Amino acid sequence: MNAQIIDGKKIAAEIRSEAKLEATELIADGVQPCLVVVLVGEDPASKAYVGSKVKACEETGIKSIKITHPSDVSEEALMADIERLNADVSVHGILVQLPLPSHIDEDVVTEHIHPNKDVDGFHPVNVGKLSIGIDCLTPCTPTGIPEMIVRSGIDMSGKHAVVIGRSNIVGKPMMSLLVQKGEKANCTVTCCHSGTRDLTYHTKQADILIAAIGVPEFVKADMVKEGATVIDVGINRVEDPSTAKGYRLVGDVDFDEVKGVAGAITPVPGGVGPMTVAMLMKNTNKAARLLTR
Repeated sequence: MNAQIIDGKKIAAEIRSEAKLEATELIADGVQPCLVVVLVGEDPASKAYVGSKVKACEETGIKSIKITHPSDVSEEALMADIERLNADVSVHGILVQLPLPSHIDEDVVTEHIHPNKDVDGFHPVNVGKLSIGIDCLTPCTPTGIPEMIVRSGIDMSGKHAVVIGRSNIVGKPMMSLLVQKGEKANCTVTCCHSGTRDLTYHTKQADILIAAIGVPEFVKADMVKEGATVIDVGINRVEDPSTAKGYRLVGDVDFDEVKGVAGAITPVPGGVGPMTVAMLMKNTNKAARLLTR
């Protein structure tokens, strides 16, 4: 079987174009959508992620502001920043880049962001709304996954979706999104995790298999139902002396093995990754509408 390769870069570009049109319409109505990204410390990966978000804002017509703090900034100082941004009516989206240094409680930070400015979709109010099907800001990575599937011509309704992973960032919101009514959901959902017995039994039942566990190339061909849609959320560095950097990026799925069994599959890189930033642009516009309607 030759699996359909789901092109995340192409789909993300389509969504960014839509977000640019939305931003243009908001600006015409007198609203300049604005995203503030807060970066703590000098972590190279975090700096790269923030850079990609700022660049996407520039391309989309969304105003972006970057606030940086040293890694030893106090939790109180960070909270003061968030309170100021919450009160600033010109700011529509607030994103604190994770992870944070160990002396700062990430849950406390998340809960301080106004729910309607929470473009990460992590605030407990938004988590609760998502779980009961009320329209709200939802986490960017899992929200982008149904977009990828449907825009690739794959019907989701009535399918059995199996999610490997139960993180608050991907696994849990993914389950909540997939079980809702609608074209981009309406699935029967199973969640697997480190406590699951006979994992392969469950994964082989999946019409849609979503891997988000952070283990390089964990999902093998014998774990996948023939013809399944396989979405790889993982991004892991593995040593590779043959490359200039000494490493290569792989997902949680053994792509070369699984593509011979799957009906459709996302690559790493170039799959889910670009969708996250594209959905952040959509969320920022949505927040602007929520706050100004």
